[in-house]
Amino acid sequence: AVAVFCSVGGVEPQSETVWRQANKYRVPRIAFVNKMDRVGADYFRVVKMMVERLQTRPVVMQLPVGVEDNFKGVVDLISQKAIIWDESTLGAKFRFEDVPADMKDLVHAHRDKLVEAAADFDEALMEKYLDGKQPTEDELKKAIRKGTIQMAITPVLCGSSFKNKGIQPLLDSVVEYLPSPIDIAAVKGINPDTEQEETRKAADDAPFSAIAFKIMTDPFVGQLTFFRVYSGYMEAGSYVYNATKQQRERVGRLLKMHANKREEIKEVYAGEIAAAVGLKSTITGDTICDDDKPILLEKMTFPEPVMSIAIEPKTKADQEKLGISLQKLAIEDPSFRVKTDEETGQTIISGMGELHLEIIVDRMLREFKVEANVGKPQVAYRETITKKVESEGKYIKQTGGRGQYGHVWLTVEPQEPGAGFAFENEIVGGTVPKEYVPAVEKGLREAIETGVLAGYPVVDLKVALFDGSYHDVDSSEIAFKIAASMAFKDGCKKANPIILEPIMDVEVVTPEQFMGDVIGDLNSRRGKILGMETRGGFQVVSSKVPLANMFGYSTDIRSKTQGRATFTMQFSHYEQVPNSVREEIVAKVQGK
Repeated sequence: AVAVFCSVGGVEPQSETVWRQANKYRVPRIAFVNKMDRVGADYFRVVKMMVERLQTRPVVMQLPVGVEDNFKGVVDLISQKAIIWDESTLGAKFRFEDVPADMKDLVHAHRDKLVEAAADFDEALMEKYLDGKQPTEDELKKAIRKGTIQMAITPVLCGSSFKNKGIQPLLDSVVEYLPSPIDIAAVKGINPDTEQEETRKAADDAPFSAIAFKIMTDPFVGQLTFFRVYSGYMEAGSYVYNATKQQRERVGRLLKMHANKREEIKEVYAGEIAAAVGLKSTITGDTICDDDKPILLEKMTFPEPVMSIAIEPKTKADQEKLGISLQKLAIEDPSFRVKTDEETGQTIISGMGELHLEIIVDRMLREFKVEANVGKPQVAYRETITKKVESEGKYIKQTGGRGQYGHVWLTVEPQEPGAGFAFENEIVGGTVPKEYVPAVEKGLREAIETGVLAGYPVVDLKVALFDGSYHDVDSSEIAFKIAASMAFKDGCKKANPIILEPIMDVEVVTPEQFMGDVIGDLNSRRGKILGMETRGGFQVVSSKVPLANMFGYSTDIRSKTQGRATFTMQFSHYEQVPNSVREEIVAKVQGK
C-alpha cells in the first residue's frame, strides 16, 4: 500500500485509523508526503509524526529540493542524484542533475542513515557498512525491499501529485519495494465443507480463490464487482462459487481497469485485480472460488452506522427511483444501511456521520437524478446491561382447541464492549427439547433489536438458556420464541440497563487567536479535551465529543473562527450517557 500524508497536516486522525487497519491485515507500505509546494510544508515534521503517532520506523528515501512555491524536485538518496521536473509539461518530463551544493551535507547525513537502516536486513551489506565501503544501488534496494516486506521499515518519498512532481519515482518504488504476490505467505481460509483451515499459494495452477473488495454501479455496463485473485485463474464466461453466499454465479465479462478507462480481458491470474460484469449476488467482502475446491477467505468487518435520517422522495416520479438508488448505494457501501420503520412506514438511512449521509443524498441527485427531502439527523443510540441476572419467561395460552406452551429460564450477562450478542445452550436432560432451541435463539435475536429503556438495539451481552419446561401437545416453536422474548425483556429490566451513545474523535485546526472560543465550544458540547499542539503555525485541539452534540458543528466553527478553522471527525467508541441525558432520551422516545 501507499500511505499518503499531507506535508502541512501531517499524520491526521483518519491516517492513524487506516494505518491501524493496514497493521491488522499485515499490509507492507511505503509513505508519500504530498503537497510539498504548499505554504507551511514541512517534510521532516511529517516524518517525526510518523514515529510518534504511528510507531513505525520511517526511512527517508528522498529529500525535497526547495519548499513551498520553490519546490522543484527531489534528491534520490540511493542514486545520489537530483530529479528536477519540468513545469511546462506538468511534470511529464524531468531531468537528472547533480546534488545542489548547498544540500550535499544534508544528503550525506541522510544517505548514511539510509545505509544503516538497510544494513539491518542484509548481513553482507552490514559487513560492507562496518568496513566503510559503499554499497551498490541494487544492494540497497534489495535490503530496503526486504525490510519493507517484513514491515520493519517504511520508505518515505515526497512530491506534489497535483503537479505530477515525484510521481514517477513513487511508481518505481511501488515496484521496487512493495511485495509481489509470491513474496507474501500463502493466504489462509476455511473449507466450508470440512470447516478445516486451508492455504492457497499465489500460483496460477492452484485452485481459484478471490475476494470481492468493491462494488460500483456503471451507467454503461451495470454492476461492476472489483476483486483480487489470491490463487489460480479465472476466464470470462466461466462459473464461480460464492462461498460466502453458498451459491453459483456466472461471470460475464472481465475488465482490467485503468482509472476511468477499461480494457476487456479474457482471463485473470493470481495476484491480479480485475472487475467482473454479471455477478449479481456478490457483494463487498464475499469470497468467490472454484466450485470443486471451495474456500472461505478472511471476512471483512465493517463499522456499524452511528447516525440515521428519515428520507422521502420529493415527487411521485422520484418514488420508485428512490428505492432503486438507495439499494444500489447500499450495495456499494457496506457502512451505509437502509431500512423501513415498521411503525411510521418511513425510509430510514444510516451512516457514519452527517457528512457521509450528505454525500449519499448528493450522489442520489447527481447519479440517479432523485430529489429527496431529509429529516433531522438521529443518533444511533444503543442499550446494554451492567450486571448478570436470571430471568424466567412463560407463555401459556389455552383456547378451545390446541393451546400454546413455552417456558424458559435464561441467564443474561454483560460482555466486553464490541463483543456483540452471544447465545449459549446450557440445557441438560432435555427440559427444553433441542428442536425448540433455535426458536429460543430466534426470539432472542429479535428481542435485542428493541431495548427496554428507549427501544434502541441491545448490544454486548451473552444469554444462556439453562432450564425450562415443555408440554407434549401444546408446545411449539412460536410459544418458545415468545417465552424467550418475555424472559429477555424481564432480565434486561433487572440487569441495570443503560443507554450508550457514539463518541467521536474530533480534531480542530485553528489560528491561535480563536483557541479560547474553540475549546469553550467543545466543552459546551460535553467534549473532553485530550491535548493541544502547534502544527504548521496553527493550534491543533484533540478531543472526544458525543455525536449527539456535533450536529451543525461545521457551520458553528466557521462562524466562531471567521471561516479559518477546519476539523476532522470520526467514530471512536460507544460510552454510557450521563443520567440527565438518559432521562431526556427516554422522555423524548415516550413522547413526554
